[in-house]
Amino acid sequence: MDYTYGDIAKMIDHSLLSPAMTTSEFEAGIQLGLAYDVASICIMPYYLGRTAELLRDSSVQASTVIGFPHGGHATATKVTEAETAIADGGQELDMVVNISQVLSGEWEAVRSDIRAVVEVAHASGQRVKVIFENCYLDESQKIKLCELCSELGADWVKTSTGFGTGGATLEDLELMRRHAAPQVQVKASGGVRDLDTVLAARALGVTRVGASRTKPMLDDCRERLGLPPLAAAGGSAASEY
Repeated sequence: MDYTYGDIAKMIDHSLLSPAMTTSEFEAGIQLGLAYDVASICIMPYYLGRTAELLRDSSVQASTVIGFPHGGHATATKVTEAETAIADGGQELDMVVNISQVLSGEWEAVRSDIRAVVEVAHASGQRVKVIFENCYLDESQKIKLCELCSELGADWVKTSTGFGTGGATLEDLELMRRHAAPQVQVKASGGVRDLDTVLAARALGVTRVGASRTKPMLDDCRERLGLPPLAAAGGSAASEY
């Protein structure tokens, strides 16, 4: 094996974004993420403050979403969302581009929208993942977004919300890694359901994956590495994030 348990666990943003999740499911999901020592727990914005409180003394980051899931919010709204998230203890913000503007070729508006959120986050020392929603885009649009995100200093480019018509593909991940600047990381989300997919993404240079099937993936990882299973309580409702 060319990886450790920590290498894989710290790739995973544990998703708690299904709209039908209850607060008890949030609490169980947070505890699961803590037990498995994932990279971050990505939760609905209204529960971020509580999440950040529970994660305060851990190595797990508190993350949430901005302009989610369709990206059509006014830029001022996205900025307010980002400011609120940071005030609530958010350390990583996953923002959706304005998909309509991308498809319309309104690149200056797209640039301004991304820049506004990146500037708010970076001013507070926090990081941004820019979600493209690749299922709606052609190759040239994906490349252009990689170039814009590189220009604007985004921390990650990300395939999908998990709520569109498709999720991460290895072809898209390879394309994004090739066209994003070296300092811009790549995140796969949408349809990442097993360890082999995580490993294939990792081989392409992907550093994060959004997942709701965190427990079975990391249980599989521990088993392959000959590690004992974790006694982690809780779980999360299914989501394609």
